[in-house]
Amino acid sequence: MDTSCIFCKIASGAFGTAFVHEDDAVVAFEDLNPQAPHHVLIIPREHVVSLSSASDAHDAMLSRLLRVAAKIASERGIAESGYRAVINTGPDGGQSVFHLHVHLLGGRPLAWPPG
Repeated sequence: MDTSCIFCKIASGAFGTAFVHEDDAVVAFEDLNPQAPHHVLIIPREHVVSLSSASDAHDAMLSRLLRVAAKIASERGIAESGYRAVINTGPDGGQSVFHLHVHLLGGRPLAWPPG
């Protein structure tokens, strides 16, 4: 855990954040600034700065992040109509919290291209 990282603190339960999913590897919670009717953040409990800093040792965790996104989409009834799972990486990629995370967005048509 990086004690200066807001997502590490959230994952540890320090803020009492309500989780929509929780297991040994990842937690998921509502985004405080939702960009769609459903906007959930899925984060690993382990501090990994970004997708670019993940290694082969993180393969299971990376898979888990995406499987949890699909599970939550299904639970919320948006899997069939569609959703987006986004990983912003680095400043130019729009990453603002430097702890790897997946944005699950859905519940409305999403335009392309993003950004």
